Amino acid sequence: MALACGIRAPEFALTSTSGKSFILSKLLNDGPVLLAFFKVSCPVCQYAFPYLERLWQVHKTEAVTFIGISQDNEKDTANFVKKYGVTFSIALDDPARYIVSNAYKLTNVPSVFLINRGGEIEVSSVGWSRKDVEEINIKLSMMDAAHQQHPVFRAGEDVAEFKAG
Repeated sequence: MALACGIRAPEFALTSTSGKSFILSKLLNDGPVLLAFFKVSCPVCQYAFPYLERLWQVHKTEAVTFIGISQDNEKDTANFVKKYGVTFSIALDDPARYIVSNAYKLTNVPSVFLINRGGEIEVSSVGWSRKDVEEINIKLSMMDAAHQQHPVFRAGEDVAEFKAG
């Protein structure tokens, strides 16, 4: 079972596919961090990531860091990112040992964690959950000085409520 809300997020250090270093404790100095773990072959990840990209587009001007954490190699990950239009940072979890995935006790992907500035997990979501994405959107909107909430889902759009990872 993935780590639950209220638990301190495990520290990690990863390098993005563009060579940027990510150390959780340093990222939290700038604001909350959203981690989105995935495998390129996972159909639910393929469904979820375009919506996570929309969430990023809504909040990228705020003090929040989005990191996709791939459980695949760099080439396959790059193809996934291009195919699904992901523009937020992507890092690779060692596909031989899954060090960060194991630290977060992943059993399924996608798994998404919203970690507050204090290092505590505020949202822990496994699989696709429209309700969880809406909750993340609200929590991130509350950080914004204007507290302006922007919708992630479009009126009339058919978005699944839940898909198991």
